[in-house]
This record gives sequence, C-alpha cells and structure tokens, in this order.
Amino acid sequence: MSLPILLGLMSAICWGAADFAARFCARRIGAYRTLFFMQLLGFVLLTLYLGPSGGISRSVVHGWHPWALAAVAGVVNAIASLALYYSFEVGVLSIVAPISSSYPALTVTLALLSGERLQPLRAAGLGVTLTGVILAATSFASNANTSGAARHDSHVHVTRGVGWAIAAAVGFGLLFWFLGFYVVTVMDSVVSVWVIRVSAFSTLGLAAAPVRQSLALPRGSVWWLVAGVAVMDTAGFVINNMGLETGHVSVVSVLVSLYGAVTVLLAWIFLREGLERTQWFGVFLIFMGIVLVSL
Repeated sequence: MSLPILLGLMSAICWGAADFAARFCARRIGAYRTLFFMQLLGFVLLTLYLGPSGGISRSVVHGWHPWALAAVAGVVNAIASLALYYSFEVGVLSIVAPISSSYPALTVTLALLSGERLQPLRAAGLGVTLTGVILAATSFASNANTSGAARHDSHVHVTRGVGWAIAAAVGFGLLFWFLGFYVVTVMDSVVSVWVIRVSAFSTLGLAAAPVRQSLALPRGSVWWLVAGVAVMDTAGFVINNMGLETGHVSVVSVLVSLYGAVTVLLAWIFLREGLERTQWFGVFLIFMGIVLVSL
C-alpha cells in the first residue's frame, strides 16, 4: 500500500470517529461551542507537542505569505466545520455525513483546473457522487397532514441538515484544494495545522458576540467528548496534511472523504438511524463514486 493511500485511510478513520463524537457534543452544548472548544483544545495539544521540541521555530519560513495562507485556510476550515457541526446538530447523521464527505467532487475539479490530469473513470466517479448526494439529501416519504380530516399527502422534501451538509462539502472542497496547492507546499504539515487551529478558534471567538453565540465553559462529562473530538480531529488533520505533502492531492482528498463511511457505520451500529431505500441507494452511490474517483 502506497504512503498517500495509507495516510488517506488513517485520516478518514480519525475524522469519522471525531465526527461521530461531535454529533453528541453538538446536541448537548451546541455546534458553535463544540467547534470553538475543540479548536482551542487542538491548538493547546499541538502547542504542547511543538513547543518543547522547537518545532515551530524550526518550521519558520521567510516572509509573511505562508503564514497568511495558513491563516486563510483556518478561516475556511472554521466556516466549513461550523456548517458540518450544525448539520450534525439538526440532521440525521447517516445522511449528512456522506453528503459532507462528497467534497472531493469539488476538490478534484479544482485540482484538474490547477493542472492535474483527470482520467475518464474519475470523471465518471464525480457524476456518480453528485447523483448520490441528490438522492441521499431528498426524502420521498408520505407525511400525514391534517386539514379538517386526516389525509396522507405524498410529497418530496429536503431532509433537515442537508443544506448545512452541502455548505460543508463546498467549504471542505475549497479547503483541501487550497491546502494541497498553496499551504503544505510551503509549510510543515503539523505547523500548518497549528496555524489553522489558531486562526479558526480566533475567528470563532471574535464572531461569537456579533452572531449572538455563547462561549460559556461547558460543564460536566461533556468535556470528555470535546477532548475526544479535539484529539481525533487534530490527528486526522495532521495526517491529512502529511498525505497532501506527497503531492497526490486528488487521491488523498478522496480517500480521506471516506470518513463519511466510518461515521455512517458508527451511526448505524450505535444509533440505529434508519434511512429510506432511495436514501440508502444515494449513500451507496456516494461511496461508489468516491471509489471510482480514487482508482
């Protein structure tokens, strides 16, 4: 197994487990507070790792440009992650997770426009993935509506949380293309995540008051969940950036996006979240498309 594939799969496992835990955090203390304290703890962990070893000073690059690029990536990550956590808070995990993990459709497209070559099989994979997103995002169930007398009205409606999941997919699609082509090429993978963490929690902290979000310290056992999310998400991010450093942006991004499969599997095992047949088929198409793009 080549290094990019191994790193991509390892990152997918870390992020899949982190997102599963984040679902519980978001429903207990809210998406905004979950993301803020997760980013803050991730920053502390990386500082403890880099500080004694002098990793930050050794990785200092000349000029402000690389640091600014990593900071921009942090802002994009904060926005995309916030949309993802909101989708976890209000949506069905086994639907919103695979939709958010369809971001390689955008990442690979941007990589192609940036000079990477896309084989016909990968192009077909993009189409399959997008079709799966549409099916997984839409419910064709019959709901009972009452208007004088009870009656069943079959209609199509968009599942809760899907809008946030799509926004997260777009954000992550931009983020991983940007990281692969502009950030990890000029900055160490661990230090780049450290800068992203600083930028992300600073942005969330400054925006909290204007958008009327509380940053009150969580209480009780939820801290264990937040810490678990911080450790797994930070590890996944570092491993992902190590994979992107190999130069295989499309391959790593697609394999990392399999985190959605990990999250869905955990939701099916522990939460017993059910899906309609068309939505299961959509989820299946998403993962088939991801496989095709990675070939």
